[in-house]
Parts: sequence; C-alpha cells; structure tokens
Amino acid sequence: MTLTIKTYGRATRAMWITAVLLTAAPLAHSATGQKAATATANVAAETPSQAEARAILMKMANFLASAQKFSVSLRGGYDTVQASGQKIEFGESRTITVSRPDRLRVEGERSDGAKTLVILTGKEIVLVDLTSKVYATTPQPGPIDDSVVYFVRDLGMRLPLAALFLSRLPSELQDRVRSVDYVEKTTISGVPSHHLAARGDTVDYQVWVADGDKPLPQRIVLTYKKAVGQPQYWAQFMDWNLEPKIDDATFSGRVPDGLQKIAFAAQLPHKPTAPASARKGAK
Repeated sequence: MTLTIKTYGRATRAMWITAVLLTAAPLAHSATGQKAATATANVAAETPSQAEARAILMKMANFLASAQKFSVSLRGGYDTVQASGQKIEFGESRTITVSRPDRLRVEGERSDGAKTLVILTGKEIVLVDLTSKVYATTPQPGPIDDSVVYFVRDLGMRLPLAALFLSRLPSELQDRVRSVDYVEKTTISGVPSHHLAARGDTVDYQVWVADGDKPLPQRIVLTYKKAVGQPQYWAQFMDWNLEPKIDDATFSGRVPDGLQKIAFAAQLPHKPTAPASARKGAK
C-alpha cells in the first residue's frame, strides 16, 4: 500500500509564509493606531505575573534588535495537515548569520535533504537551490527589515521566524501580542530559561527565554489556531554567537559553478487570461 502524503507543494506555501511570524508589511496608519490602543488596554489589565512575562518577552526582543551581529543554528519542524485530518511532521535545520544593517545569510537543509541558501549582500538578494541547481537574484530594497518583508510578501518566498532577526521586533511584538503568561522557570538544553505562553489574533506561541543578561530565545512553538487542524511550527535554537567570525565570503553572494540562473516566480510576466467568450470564438 502506498501512502500519499501532502508535503512541500502549494498546499503548504501559506503555512510556511505564516511561519515567518510578524513579517507582514507595515500596517496602515489607522490600523496601527487601533492595534496600539488595544495593546495599551491589554497591558493595563495584566496581572503582576503577566506583567513579568511581558517584561521578559520585551527584554528578549530589545536584546535581539540591538545586537549588531550574531549567528545561531536551529532545528525546526512543522505539521502538514492531511485531508484525513492526520498531521505529518517535516523538519529542517538552519544556520543564520546577521550583520546589521543590511546583511543576512541563511543556510537551510530540509528533512528530505534539499539544501538552500539565502543571502542579503547589502546590494542584492541571492537565493540558491543547491538541490535543483538553480539560483535567482534581485536588487535588495534596503536594510534587513525591508528586504525580509520584500522577500516574503512580494517575492512569495519562505523564511521561517525571520521576524526574530528584525530591528523592529519590539514594536511588532508590542502591537500584536494580546496576552502573555508566565508558565514556569525551567531548563532548555542546560540553559536556565523562562517559559512564556503568548496569544495573538491568529497565532499562539510559546517561547523559552534564557535567564540572565543575555535573554536569547532557546525554543519556540507556534500554533496556527485558525488554520485547519491547528498545525504547529517549532524551532530549537543552538550555538548562539554574538561575535561571529565574518569575512568577505560570508555575504559575498557568489554562486557555485554549474547552477542555472532563473527568475523569481513572482517577477515573471503574467499573460492575461482571455474571456470565456473569446476562448470559445477561437475554437
């Protein structure tokens, strides 16, 4: 018997884009004001425990946003909900290097062995699919924040958890987190950590934040509560380095020999579909 599994195709694209978490385009002025007012009301109604949890969350956000450079590795997994309702988990590993204001390198390998590389060189965005032996480039629109939003929203590409590496992370969390609770003090991979549980409009998440003067995330779990089957995405962070060795090759964007250059699908010209009456007349 052959088991048909829904995997990395179009059916999962929306979930992968959502997994970026908070990398949507800047909100309209009126919507921003409304969300800010709601956030202020939520903060005012918090219990002392919730206020402590929010303070830890914001300490993490401000610490990451202020770090001028860092690298980290992660192992992640996500659910793909089948037509039967069964959840199948797929995984990936990533190594991320950030150098503000405008350079980023993300090396990834999926659980099926497919390898990819995304580089923001400061001048262009380079995407390399080493398994398919193709690559694409496009001018970089600005610093990391603008370029990540462009990569995900306009080019339709995936970059899970990229919001954690944006300089505007504190304001995004402040606007979008509806409530946050302190769960417990625990240990993640030997690191004493605060376990927090937060809620948003469409995504609930748990995050484990290291205790002490380096409040780095150690683990995160996202639950898409309005998606069919409420699938989850999780990531375990390892080997944080706030002084990574960076040289010219780190963000050079040099593509290995033997790869074919292609265009991003979102940049291809789209031919308008002829009206039904015109199609019938052409027969």
